[in-house]
Amino acid sequence: MEALDDHGAGAWTDSGDSEIPPLTEAERGEILADLADLAVYQALLSGRGIRGVVVDCTDCGEQHFHEWNLLRASLQQLLDEGRMRPHEPAFNPDPADYVTWEYCRGYADATLDHDN
Repeated sequence: MEALDDHGAGAWTDSGDSEIPPLTEAERGEILADLADLAVYQALLSGRGIRGVVVDCTDCGEQHFHEWNLLRASLQQLLDEGRMRPHEPAFNPDPADYVTWEYCRGYADATLDHDN
């Protein structure tokens, strides 16, 4: 998730700062690309029982589990508002139901390349 990598912890939390610098065109492009990728990944993986994406948080050192719809809403909020507000974590997620963004990318590349 290129767009999230550039925003650090501030992208995931409400810092209370009412003056958020606007996203650059490059940042907006990254978020739009992530949203497009997310749609592909969900289409390919949800039918295989994958519920979403797991992210290793560099701030707290724990894994965060994001269901497809929550991640889509968070990315859309980042696009619309320049930041993501905190949300409730997934309740008792089964780690086997979530994969990394890199796994999604590799799976999509292999699947879509194989179809050609």
